[in-house]
Amino acid sequence: MNPIEVLLIALSMAMDAFAVSLGIGAAGRSSGPRPTFRLAYHFGLFQFIMPVIGWIVGATIEPFIAAFDHWVAFGLLALVGARMIRSGLDPDGEPGQADPSRGFTLILLSVAVSIDALAIGLSLGLIGVFVWYPAIVIGVVTGLLSLAGLRIGNGVGRKFGKRMELFGGIVLLLIGLRIVLTHTFSP
Repeated sequence: MNPIEVLLIALSMAMDAFAVSLGIGAAGRSSGPRPTFRLAYHFGLFQFIMPVIGWIVGATIEPFIAAFDHWVAFGLLALVGARMIRSGLDPDGEPGQADPSRGFTLILLSVAVSIDALAIGLSLGLIGVFVWYPAIVIGVVTGLLSLAGLRIGNGVGRKFGKRMELFGGIVLLLIGLRIVLTHTFSP
């Protein structure tokens, strides 16, 4: 597998994390350097770890998770998205109440945006590609694009305020829906 192919895979794997980061940033839920770093770091870390797990586990676990992995990703994104929408619609609530860069929410988001990377790792194992180089590239690209998404989203969020929290939640729901539709209707 040549470096261009690895980079293209990394970019495609990072798109969900970028979109989620954009929504979180726009919602004003990760302003400041520490929350921004935590989110970008964990998205990149999970995107690095999942292909390695897929590669190691290989064909043993794939038949058991292939039927529902997309539903897991959808459920995780829907849970976080619904919480953001509820907060965005609450007239008394302040924007960005919950910090998605901490605790269980951080884990949920990290798993949700990286579940497809598990299948990539499995595929790499099946075609005999050593996983470490692609996993590192996928993780770094995801971390950098997540950082960019958070920064861009924060700028938009400052301009449009609480409405962006509602937008961010809708974006998460739409990403989850896209994952389910892609897995349901693809050959």
